[in-house]
Amino acid sequence: MSEDFWLIHLLGSVALLLWATKMVSHDVRESFGANFRRYLSRATQNRWLACATGAGVATALQSSTATALLLVTFLQQGLVMLAPALAIMLGADIGTTVVVQVLSFDISFLAPGLLIAGFLAFSAGQFAWLRSLGRIILALGLIVLSLNMIVDATEPMRESQLVETVLDALAGQPVLALIIAALLTWLSHSSAAIVLLIMSMSGVFPGTLGLALVLGANVGSGLVMIGLTAQGDAVTKRLPIGNLLFRVSGALIALPLLEPISAGLGMLEDNPARDLANFHTLFNIALALLFVPLVGPMARFLEKAVPEEKSLSEERVAPRFLDEAVIDQPSMALACASREMMRMADLVETMLRQTMDGFKANEQETINAISRRDNDVDRLHEAIKLYVAKVMRNQLSEDEMKRCFDIMAMTTDLEHIGDVIDKNLLRIASKRLRNRLQFSEEGWQEIKEFHGLVVSQMQLAMTVFFSRDIEMARQLVREKDKIRDWEQEASERHMERLRHGQTESIETSALHLDILRDFKRITAHLTSFAHPILKSHGELLDTRLKAFEEKEAQVQGNSGAAEQSTEAKAGEKQHKRTDDDAGS
Repeated sequence: MSEDFWLIHLLGSVALLLWATKMVSHDVRESFGANFRRYLSRATQNRWLACATGAGVATALQSSTATALLLVTFLQQGLVMLAPALAIMLGADIGTTVVVQVLSFDISFLAPGLLIAGFLAFSAGQFAWLRSLGRIILALGLIVLSLNMIVDATEPMRESQLVETVLDALAGQPVLALIIAALLTWLSHSSAAIVLLIMSMSGVFPGTLGLALVLGANVGSGLVMIGLTAQGDAVTKRLPIGNLLFRVSGALIALPLLEPISAGLGMLEDNPARDLANFHTLFNIALALLFVPLVGPMARFLEKAVPEEKSLSEERVAPRFLDEAVIDQPSMALACASREMMRMADLVETMLRQTMDGFKANEQETINAISRRDNDVDRLHEAIKLYVAKVMRNQLSEDEMKRCFDIMAMTTDLEHIGDVIDKNLLRIASKRLRNRLQFSEEGWQEIKEFHGLVVSQMQLAMTVFFSRDIEMARQLVREKDKIRDWEQEASERHMERLRHGQTESIETSALHLDILRDFKRITAHLTSFAHPILKSHGELLDTRLKAFEEKEAQVQGNSGAAEQSTEAKAGEKQHKRTDDDAGS
């Protein structure tokens, strides 16, 4: 190979390795993700079982990061506690070493066969699972091929005096070597790929430099999750922080012992690449043995060190749960979107509740403070809409596609409710304040009562959306009908007060009727939360349409019967006249 192109060859080989490693993790996760989630959610009986389950799942995924993302979702939903989640992660770190162990042997002869088998399975497969299996086999073949390419690309490095000088200097700085490897792992988002890269270059590293780099790859794997959850809440951040603390602690313990560890590994096998693979596995096993008994104290420490946020920021509310790292995992991504939608609903409900404060406010700033929340609602609506649009670029099942449309429709309804509050109700409040108007006592009681009905309707609507309960969906529609009747009765009572010449009612008549109308508009938006559930059960509009058609048919039938009766009577009369004529 030309000396001018060995670096390009090396970088291309590393890029192929990283891409193939991510391809394995992605396809395994997409094909078997539901099973993995079920196993992880059940692995809470004891810490060692949790550790073993984490090892099994990560062995298949070949990504502790993917395992951590699943766990973070369970933590957010309250399905898994922090202590067993930490134990699962310690097991997951062991699981990611399995493929490294397999590839540490010379299996380059398998590359052509894996590529051919994977291509045939992907191309000829008529079933989705077979095509996914073909992609996985193809990726494994590319990993083996890329490792051979890296070995060829690093051949000039073994003969380079400059490289030898740099590596000798780095060998005397194990902490610096650890930091460099950790940063490379963070940049690549794959500790397995970096360890495989270090193994393929094992003949170049002097002394214990290779072991220090493997330690760095393990620490860097913890950094990856820290970066992915940096914008999350306290529950999201605790697991990655705890896992990183375990890895850093283990690395600090191992650094002074690299010389004796290297000597011990040399006694097992006389193969530098195998020594690095064995060290990678043994280090993670040692971490599990050392720290699984300590996951309880670590969980309590993290809960104190990373407390829950007490309140939303008053200045600017930004999306909190829209995790871009799971955008290619539709079920997890839709869970994130649903949680952000619930947060948006909380903001809208807060605006709705505070509307009454706006109606009785004595200063404009109170109304303006409520109005500013609509900007936060609009911001979350836009973010959720764009996030779900990205999710829809994946291959989705029919249920997942329906869920996407439901979330987008519901967030749009919530945004419309925010607009009704901001642009209609709060403007009415400003007009009342500006003109120094007061509602009549009876009118104010009606507004408060109607407001309470709308707030209850909103709580029911959100429960319907997340529970998908058909009976509650029917109740939501029935409540809308009751509210419509109540609004009609309230309007009639208001008109009665006008007829009696009540001064406050006359002065606030337009405001009063507009408030009732806008409250009714809000209930219409909230009732639409029941539509997807009713539609799936064949109860959306069909019953009303069928009833209308049946009524029309009945009317037409009665009309036809009447016409037939008339014709029959006329015929009888005609027949009678004919008989009379014949008789005469």
